[in-house]
Amino acid sequence: MTTSYETKVIAEPGKQVILIEREFDAPRELVFEAFTDAELFKEWMGPRQLAMTLEAFEARDGGNWRYVTRDDAGNEYGFRGVFHEVTAPERIIQTFEFEGMPERGHVTLETATFEALPGDRTLIRMESVFRNVTDRDGMLQSGMEGGLNESFARLVELLAKLKNR
Repeated sequence: MTTSYETKVIAEPGKQVILIEREFDAPRELVFEAFTDAELFKEWMGPRQLAMTLEAFEARDGGNWRYVTRDDAGNEYGFRGVFHEVTAPERIIQTFEFEGMPERGHVTLETATFEALPGDRTLIRMESVFRNVTDRDGMLQSGMEGGLNESFARLVELLAKLKNR
């Protein structure tokens, strides 16, 4: 049986941080694997209507990542970052940058922790620290929450399949 959990997005006014919390009905090791295995990551990251190409994905300390999404009109959106720490199955620290900004340097520092809960469930806590409040507010206004919820819905589907393998 799969339980539906709500994604909590917390963004206090005037702060440079977005906090995200979400429970998943899967063991911590499996959820962590979905975040760090390139083939699994491609299956759940991003909205369904966008095609994604994963150009780099080295989920290790010092490794880099880059993916490009394309819409039906052929518009491309690139994202990239560096993994600063990958400690299985506990924590991932990485940077995130949307390549479509008019100027470079709008880099976010992201930390994701994976907490084992009773009943083979996992709580993910994510913290994104932005350069400034303007960048943080721009991310909130970009539709980030909708994209996040769609990605997490896809992750729930993937985890259900993986639990049965």
